[in-house]
Amino acid sequence: MQIFKFNSLKSYLITYLIVPSVAIAILGGFLLLSFGWSVQSVFISAVCWGLVAYFFSIRFYRNINTTFERALTHIDALRAEDYNQFSKPIFPQGIVGTFHRETKALSLYLQAMKSQYDQHAFLVYQLIDQLDIPVLVFNQDNKLSYANSAFSYLYHEPWQLYRLASPKLLNLKKTEEGWQFSQKGRKWQINHSEFIDAGENHQLLVFTNVESVMQETQSNAWQQMIRVIGHEVNNSLTPVASLAESLSERMDSERNKQALALISERCYHLQDFIQRYASVSKLPNLNLKAFHTQPLVSRLQGIFGDTQLTTDIRAETLLADESALEQVLINLIKNAVEADASEITLSIEELNTQFQIKVVDNGHGVANLDNLFVPLFTTKPDGQGIGLSFCSKIIKQHNGEIHLTNNATEGATVTISLPKNISEVKSSSVLESISD
Repeated sequence: MQIFKFNSLKSYLITYLIVPSVAIAILGGFLLLSFGWSVQSVFISAVCWGLVAYFFSIRFYRNINTTFERALTHIDALRAEDYNQFSKPIFPQGIVGTFHRETKALSLYLQAMKSQYDQHAFLVYQLIDQLDIPVLVFNQDNKLSYANSAFSYLYHEPWQLYRLASPKLLNLKKTEEGWQFSQKGRKWQINHSEFIDAGENHQLLVFTNVESVMQETQSNAWQQMIRVIGHEVNNSLTPVASLAESLSERMDSERNKQALALISERCYHLQDFIQRYASVSKLPNLNLKAFHTQPLVSRLQGIFGDTQLTTDIRAETLLADESALEQVLINLIKNAVEADASEITLSIEELNTQFQIKVVDNGHGVANLDNLFVPLFTTKPDGQGIGLSFCSKIIKQHNGEIHLTNNATEGATVTISLPKNISEVKSSSVLESISD
């Protein structure tokens, strides 16, 4: 049966140290009196016994209490993820020594696990940083704690400048349907998830450029259609052309010979036409390097010597595939000439995180801006719809952007943005240089 109820170890130790000491002192006093000791001598003996009992009780209590305090200090270090701090036990043997050894072993195990976790986390963040889609992480206080290098696609500046920024400052809004973000010229879909890091909840936002995905899907569909049609039509045109040439040699009538020659000629023309479109899906790799802009501009001025081509060059160098970019600019300037432009301005400028190229003309503008970069679509009566599609693909392979808008008064403006950092440029294939 439990006589006393204790809520703490301190009260337990004090009770069971003092009560026996007092009991022993009383019994000892009666025993001494029975042996003929005087009351004064018994009292002095009781005081001495009490002092000795008190000294040993305090020492006992402190040793027990210190044992637990050191254990608590070690546990606090574990909670703070400080695995290099160990407590020295007062009693290296027995249950106390075993407890401290097991706690030390736990520290070493957690340290190894944390090191492995940190390595995995570092690898994950390194992989995320290599992605060409923006990834943002918000901490439990809803502040931006991390983003990858593709963050510049959204805000055209390094993410470190926005560290600890709120979603509102970043034009992000959370609704019942999820996170929303809109940017001029681009539409983004945001996939959201949560994870725990260092005991704190984090929000992970992954951005997908819906416009790019739609354009890529549309382009892949056109290329597949071109390959199928090209295969079937070529298989039919080759025997037709051959048969027309054979029949032409047997004909006596000049009129029939001319008709068959026309059929043969049109067959070869259609074959050439199909081969040009099929080349849209055969792409070599980019040869990225920094090059001086002035030689490129001089070549363009030589090609369009009869055109009023004005240049405004504010960047000494560019980072791109020089020949592919030159073909893009040739196509754009040629389109401006065919739009009856009497004045064309080519400007190249270096901004904070990108190069910006503009081709501005005073022609008749563009009637339909929605489908200009779709293969086979053209607004020209004799056009084939390759030029702008080629330009778009080349620029996107540079991980850049291209936009075409009509001017307020007359003409149109094509704006090209190219990244300044070579690591931001995709290493996948680009279009073979072709033009209308």
